[in-house]
Amino acid sequence: MSTTTLYTTEALVKLSVHPPGVEQATADRLVQTTHQVCPYSNAARGNIDVTLEATV
Repeated sequence: MSTTTLYTTEALVKLSVHPPGVEQATADRLVQTTHQVCPYSNAARGNIDVTLEATV
């Protein structure tokens, strides 16, 4: 009888942004839009769970 052991890894990222001087809705849009066009975000998309957070 043989036994197979599987190992998994998971990468998680939380991006917290605090842009001073803007309203919350604007900060949320900026973070979402930037995440969509960022080369690093594009490379990680589908491979790393990313949570975005904007606070003003």
